[in-house]
Amino acid sequence: MKWLEIIELRVTSDRWKMMESEIQHMIHDMEHSFEKHKIVSYSSAAIESDFSIHLTHESGSVEINGSALGWHLVSLLKEFGMVNHSVWVEL
Repeated sequence: MKWLEIIELRVTSDRWKMMESEIQHMIHDMEHSFEKHKIVSYSSAAIESDFSIHLTHESGSVEINGSALGWHLVSLLKEFGMVNHSVWVEL
């Protein structure tokens, strides 16, 4: 079963440009540690301070509250702004 976690971050300070680089480094480091997961980061085309991180999973069951990796990212990103974390199942 394929499922997706989406972690959205809205940076609440003027540090959004620095965050773009930090997110890229964080994702790069995590890709090597969590090779089973596909991790992709995005920045909003409309709002410069908005970022989205997508974690793609394929497993026998869905973790409806999110994975340990997802919650780890949420805890790291909370200090930079507002975070939304959701889980989606492929139809």
